[in-house]
Amino acid sequence: MRCSRAILPFLFLLAGGCADPSDGVLQGYTEGEYLRVASPLAGQLARLLATRGANVKRGDPLFALEQDNEAAGLRQAEEQLRQAEAQYRNLLTGKRPEEIDAVRAQLAQAEASLRLSQSNLERQEELVRARFVSKEAAETARSARDRDHARVGELNAQLAAANLSARPDEIKAARAASAAAREALAQAEWRLEQKSVRSPQDAQVADTLYVQGEWVPAGSPVIVLLPATNIKVRFFVSERILGSVKIGQKISVRCDGCGDPISAPIAYIAQQAEYTPPVIYSRENRAKLVFLVEARPAPTEAVRLHPGQPVEVRLQ
Repeated sequence: MRCSRAILPFLFLLAGGCADPSDGVLQGYTEGEYLRVASPLAGQLARLLATRGANVKRGDPLFALEQDNEAAGLRQAEEQLRQAEAQYRNLLTGKRPEEIDAVRAQLAQAEASLRLSQSNLERQEELVRARFVSKEAAETARSARDRDHARVGELNAQLAAANLSARPDEIKAARAASAAAREALAQAEWRLEQKSVRSPQDAQVADTLYVQGEWVPAGSPVIVLLPATNIKVRFFVSERILGSVKIGQKISVRCDGCGDPISAPIAYIAQQAEYTPPVIYSRENRAKLVFLVEARPAPTEAVRLHPGQPVEVRLQ
């Protein structure tokens, strides 16, 4: 089949290269631009959901590769994102209420100790003035009072800090870690999605290249699609009528078993002849020059054509 299709254009070229048909009919054939669908990831073919010759719609599932590893990677990325976001939220808040209550209790004890040491200091100073105790006893009481006063200041600072969030640099680092975890989750989701491939557009399944259970390398096509928009008619015109052929010009296409003629606009005209004649053109060899012309039928009409099918073309 491939060999006959490869030879077919040259047969038409030979048939149309000598002279223009007297009845205005040009020989041509249809050709398809195939869409090879693959996954960017490797894996074992777990499910083949489209069969050769079937028509599929845009978004229909075509095939799926095994995805255990990608599913596990997605779960890991989700957990890492939850961890990063929890750490970020924790840094934005102060200590827990229970921890703050514990600091308040310690502060109350320190304040009570300060009051006691202050009272003891005043009593010792009166005793020193009355010369009942030495000055060293008052100094000892003053040191105890200063110690308790410092402890109260320390706990007041701890209580104020307990209601504050973390330092700006710590919050910035946690925010960056959360954003990185979110991007890692997006990558994991993308990898999992690539293991289940859907049809990019409406098309006919021209061929399937693997069977279920086979190992598919990364980027290797699994299914070959032929969208109706990718079917075109190719024919050849001689140098004598090339000047009358224009882009957008309508042609009428007939084929065996196609029914009514198919109208299609010309989409491409080759810039060079199919055969390379001598450098100096004579009228004899100019008559042998033929140029490739392509026309694309509307998708609703293109479904009546098949790649490799001979057709007859008339210029409108």
